[in-house]
Amino acid sequence: MGASSDAKDDIGMSSKADKFSNVDDMETDDDEFLDPNGINDLEEEFLKSFCKEAAMSFFNEYGLISHQINSYNDFIKNGLQKVFDSFGEIVVEPGFDPSKKGESEWRYASVRFGKVSLDQPSFWGGDGNGKEYNMLPRHARLQNMTYFSRMKVNISVQVYTQKLVTSDKFKTGKDQYVDREVISDDNRDIIIGRFPVMVKSDLCWMKGAEKGDCDFDHGGYFLIKGAEKTFIAQEHLSIKRLWIFNSLGLTVAYKSEMKKNRLIMRLVGISKVEDIKGGEKVLTVYFLSTEIPVWILFFALGVASDKEVIDLIDYDDKDASISNILFASIHEADEKCEGFRRGKKALGYVDKLVKNTKFPPTESIEECISKYLFSSLKAPKLKARFLGYMVKCLLQAYTGRRKCDNRDDFRNKRFDLAGELLERELRVHLAHARRRMAKVLQRDLYGDRSVRPIEHYLDASIITNGLTRAFSTGAWSHPFKRMERISGVVATLGRANPLQTMSEMRRTRQQVQYTGKVGDARYPHPSHWGRVCFLSTPDGENCGLVKNLAITGLVSTNILEPITSKFFDCGMEELEDDASLQGKFKVFLNGDWVGVCKDSISFVAELRNMRRRKELPHQVEIKRDERHEEVRIFSDAGRILRPLLVVENLNKISYLKKNLNKIKGYKGESYLFQTLLDKGIIELIGTEEEEDCRTAWGVKYLFMDREGKSPSQYTHCELDMSFLLGLSCGIVPFANHDHARRVLYQSQKHSSQAIGFSTTNPNIRVDTLSHQLHYPQRPLFCTMTSDCLGKQGHSLGHHGILPRPEFYNGQNAIVAVNVHLGYNQEDSLVMNKASLERGMFRSEHIRSYKAEVDNKESLEKRRKPDDCVNFGKIQSTIGRVDSLDDDGFPFIGANLQSGDIVIGRCAESGADHSVKLKHTERGMVQKVVLSSNDDGKNYAVVSLRQVRFPCLGDKFSSMHGQKGVLGFLESQENFPFTIQGIVPDIVINPHAFPSRQTPGQLLEAALGKGIACGGSLRYATPFSTLSVDAITEQLHRAGFSRWGNERVYNGRTGEMVRSLIFMGPTFYQRLIHMSEDKVKFRNTGPVHPLTRQPVADRKRFGGIKFGEMERDCLIAHGASANLHERLFTLSDSSQMHICRKCNNIANVIQRSLPGGRKIRGPYCRMCESLDDIVKVNVPYGAKLLCQELFSMGISLKFETKLC
Repeated sequence: MGASSDAKDDIGMSSKADKFSNVDDMETDDDEFLDPNGINDLEEEFLKSFCKEAAMSFFNEYGLISHQINSYNDFIKNGLQKVFDSFGEIVVEPGFDPSKKGESEWRYASVRFGKVSLDQPSFWGGDGNGKEYNMLPRHARLQNMTYFSRMKVNISVQVYTQKLVTSDKFKTGKDQYVDREVISDDNRDIIIGRFPVMVKSDLCWMKGAEKGDCDFDHGGYFLIKGAEKTFIAQEHLSIKRLWIFNSLGLTVAYKSEMKKNRLIMRLVGISKVEDIKGGEKVLTVYFLSTEIPVWILFFALGVASDKEVIDLIDYDDKDASISNILFASIHEADEKCEGFRRGKKALGYVDKLVKNTKFPPTESIEECISKYLFSSLKAPKLKARFLGYMVKCLLQAYTGRRKCDNRDDFRNKRFDLAGELLERELRVHLAHARRRMAKVLQRDLYGDRSVRPIEHYLDASIITNGLTRAFSTGAWSHPFKRMERISGVVATLGRANPLQTMSEMRRTRQQVQYTGKVGDARYPHPSHWGRVCFLSTPDGENCGLVKNLAITGLVSTNILEPITSKFFDCGMEELEDDASLQGKFKVFLNGDWVGVCKDSISFVAELRNMRRRKELPHQVEIKRDERHEEVRIFSDAGRILRPLLVVENLNKISYLKKNLNKIKGYKGESYLFQTLLDKGIIELIGTEEEEDCRTAWGVKYLFMDREGKSPSQYTHCELDMSFLLGLSCGIVPFANHDHARRVLYQSQKHSSQAIGFSTTNPNIRVDTLSHQLHYPQRPLFCTMTSDCLGKQGHSLGHHGILPRPEFYNGQNAIVAVNVHLGYNQEDSLVMNKASLERGMFRSEHIRSYKAEVDNKESLEKRRKPDDCVNFGKIQSTIGRVDSLDDDGFPFIGANLQSGDIVIGRCAESGADHSVKLKHTERGMVQKVVLSSNDDGKNYAVVSLRQVRFPCLGDKFSSMHGQKGVLGFLESQENFPFTIQGIVPDIVINPHAFPSRQTPGQLLEAALGKGIACGGSLRYATPFSTLSVDAITEQLHRAGFSRWGNERVYNGRTGEMVRSLIFMGPTFYQRLIHMSEDKVKFRNTGPVHPLTRQPVADRKRFGGIKFGEMERDCLIAHGASANLHERLFTLSDSSQMHICRKCNNIANVIQRSLPGGRKIRGPYCRMCESLDDIVKVNVPYGAKLLCQELFSMGISLKFETKLC
């Protein structure tokens, strides 16, 4: 669904209000809608339909992958320039080699980056006229190219010499200073590299195109050398707050992206006696790589007395343990720096500590404190006040009045998406390019050489190749370790079906160093509610670490507009040096202390009203913490937001609906989500703000009068309970009736393995492997998620809505729950042969084979013309070439079998480099593509098509995690049939249900049966499903048994079966695991040249792994001959000679006889005789081991017995 062009200024998009010119006329005073009991005027059904329309407008505006696209768009608009600006000026000094100086002065160079711009993707036509063409995503896919744009940057280079100039000290304060004498000044735009472009982003040609390549393609991914790559959102701890944790002692940390800005305060125990831990606890600050007593740092910041420090800490509890800590901290400061309260002695002590570090800063201590210590606060007294606040937090945590921060809480986490990840990687390669540039430019600064234009020094391929390599290998730069790289950031996009594609782009990952011990990170946390799906997670080592966004989860982007001034309008006061904070709440914006407020309740209420009136950006998150007397406001990127109904503004809906109906073109259509946000009917709520909300689970809870309480106790309301789940879970019918593990199997495994219709442009794609179902169907049921993602205005759909068909990959089969001749035990399925012959679950399997050769331009650069390889047909010795044309490619429709040549390649020397079909590969030639890529190579792709019918061993699954393989194909005439003549397509075993706990499948079959008979109840939405009574009543009205059981007759005998059989239509999926791709058989075949044991690869006609447990089974069966044949005769049987005298190996050698004649045979070198030598059968692996041990000086002896 993607981020449509209407997705607007929230999450980085502009408003659609320009189309609503008449809506401005309906602006009214909001106060008339603030009646809390006004909800009683609305009907429950009306609100439910409104919630559905609001959800549809949400998906129309934001789609499912807007977080990927918006993050990238924000980066290319703002973040890219920020990366280049962060490097500042680089001064290249001369090499100071006296032998190369010459007569002139030493020359210096200053290089500075300026404005950066990105072009839209293009490529050179190569037809001699130098014309460039627009590069579309399909070009990059077909030609194995990278979809990227040229990155241009304005660079100013100044070459100068330095001179020492005397000046008037009375005017300047200095006797002399260094002056620059500019030799040359150059300013030009150069191409600094190529930057990957995200499909459907603002740089992409497909944005705003009338018709895209594929109806199911919503962008959000990159094309790197023809492969589709997407980012997995990376969880990391937020640095926009103070962190309190209890490791290595109680600690409070002020974190920052810059290492010099970080400050850690720790409560450590010191002892007067050596080697004894514990004793007095003192407060210590770690700043600029040194350890400073906290009291000394307070006085270095200009505090005048101990009482003033106590006032700044503002800890009002009279606790003896706290007093002891403060007294101990004062004593420690006195011991380390006597008289630190006088003058600037404390500042001098801090200066001494900082200068004694391993890498001291170049600035003075005053500049260091101003620049690095709490850089958002300017005045030293304000810095001291913030330091006092940190001490207070630490002391509160020590006494138990403040909890340590939970690392797994989403309020403390942020997500890195395309913008942040690309910034991190680009910064690494840009720094590499600058270092290389400085190194090369330094050589030309000597007097006898001239400085060339900057493009000769700045290598653009460093950035281009570095980004391409990071995408291709998946090794991304580490967030804080400079030389390390991490995996799991980039994934190749799966194209088995559109649901898999969409789910992979909504995936998140938490990086851990060791997957064994990660604490509670794997468990669901209450803050996950509505933000990440609590079911969609893989099983195995990544369980709970890899998660999926909930269906309405949005990831915020950076808000650039200044909003602090609006806080003063709402009652915030400026933070002053000496003002008392008694009774005032501290106001923080993204972790920075910006002010205080007296009446925090009215301040927060006014801020939220401003947000609902569009005076504040909709993504701003506002949290009032009464316990700690803080108001925390966040506007940073990476927070997960979700839409909720604002209960007090719900009575605006009817007014809005009346006005929308008056507007031409909007009659009868759904609301625009941006309008609902602007009117305050819906707002985006963050994790921390939701702690202040009282959220109803659904509209019906607003109308419940519990114990006489008014329904106005709720402040917000969910749009629908099923929106708590992810995409692949939300479309599972009756998911709340199934065991959680089964829903996990369906959402995480089976939905991504189901064969569907992956793309609508298969003709212009050359995927290595793809599957397509011939007759995909929509299920009979609906869910709220599938309806809200659907398209309106379709007469075929339920209520005019056609649910997204591409998210359901399977067919509706008539399923009977019964035993059938024992062929469906242990999850096996028995299928109707006639149904399969009519095309049920028939699919197409397309595999592409690729080969490349050097083109003429690259051949001219090669030294050896003999080894140039071209496409062509020769009589090959490695396979059959009957189906090849003279150009080396098969004709369309050719039937190729295993062993045939699929692409002919030969060298001029006559060497054969053809591509041959491996064992078990076959098919009809679907298409042949011949093209060239941007590496200077011509390449060809041949796609083979194979129609696959379901056969024994193929894997199938329902939408409830009930997977099974096809065990038997039964003729239709032998199947049981009902009195109406209905014969089931599939028969499954009743034992599949009790232990798996999936009654949802039975409910789906009963509901589908009622829908097929014309029933109007169609919804199977999780958490708001129909009652069992409603489903049974619908079946009863259709003339069937209430419980879905039917009387059937035996197809073999015609007799009536005594027991009733449960039967109904169920949605089944065919999975990509097919027996034809897995069947393995071998007698003898290729062996490994070293061990002479069978090779492992199935396509190389390798052997079957026969392990220790399989050996045990054959021993238990007593099949010793079979065991001997498998592990010896057909594996690595060999012979060797043993001397029975010394029990050593006797080698076969050629030796001379006394008469001069030579003879070849076994001979024992130890005994120097050929008597008593026997030949034994041993595995070649044992013989090889004996020879390798012999080479190490270890001799094995063999005892032999004659049989």
